[in-house]
Amino acid sequence: MKQLDEFRIYYNHTIHPELLRMERKRIRLLRLLFFSAIFVTAILILGLVIDLLVVSLFMMIPIGFYVTFLLYRMRQFVLTFKPRIMNLILDFIDDSINYGTLKYDAKKFIPSTTFKASKLFETPAPYYKGEDYITGSIGSLDFELCELDVKEYSPVRNRLNYVFKGVFLRAEFNAPITGQVVVWPRAFRQYLIKTIKAFTWERGSDVSMEILNEEFLEHFMVYATPHTHVVRLLTEDMQDAVLEYRKKIDKEIYLSILDNEIYIAVTEPKDILEPNIFISNLSFELVRAFFEDVQVLLSILEDFDRSH
Repeated sequence: MKQLDEFRIYYNHTIHPELLRMERKRIRLLRLLFFSAIFVTAILILGLVIDLLVVSLFMMIPIGFYVTFLLYRMRQFVLTFKPRIMNLILDFIDDSINYGTLKYDAKKFIPSTTFKASKLFETPAPYYKGEDYITGSIGSLDFELCELDVKEYSPVRNRLNYVFKGVFLRAEFNAPITGQVVVWPRAFRQYLIKTIKAFTWERGSDVSMEILNEEFLEHFMVYATPHTHVVRLLTEDMQDAVLEYRKKIDKEIYLSILDNEIYIAVTEPKDILEPNIFISNLSFELVRAFFEDVQVLLSILEDFDRSH
């Protein structure tokens, strides 16, 4: 996987010029909003001065259409910004030797049935939103990933509780693999009690005694089904890699290997690569956040493909 210093060079030569073009569009849009606000205010003041109800109501019709037009322009800016920058990032990533072509769809997302099948989260997921769907391959692994925001109803309060927000990946391993291993972040144990119980109901159990990496166990809980060769699926190299990625990005990582399917989730509290209209988007950090989240998922997948 390419490193951040390489990505910064690519950003300066390829992504930054595109951000400059989008920045000029943003400034033109801001000017339009500014002069529109002056124009609409003047019309409203004129209506108050004339003090004729019929005239005031008549003026509200074109103003309503114009405000709708402005909202449309703002929405179009947001919808065109993300795909342009996203595709440039993916062009950089899939230049790696072991990678197939990465494809992006802004509106598509992984269905809730797949999310639930990961056994990482036991939830009915009544609130389930996704976007930024990416497909591709690494070695012999075909994968799909997207951003997800998942919530469920609180059992004691009339509100929605957090389940998961971040980037979620599913991959399929072509070679036959038997056994099931689930890795949960230890920091979220209190929120995962229902999920852990559901897995133990399927005869899963704590297999921490099979993990020799004490630092890994400080951050993660490891469960597996009977007759699963845990260290064969979750190799020591993979443990080191997951731990290193977790320390590097300071975000929680979930991982499950269920027969020939792999699921990985990385928490991300912010909406990734969402452009601003009222402040500049000329920021390496704005692009870096998405690159690092995707890089972590694909790096873990690449390590899995290499070790298996």
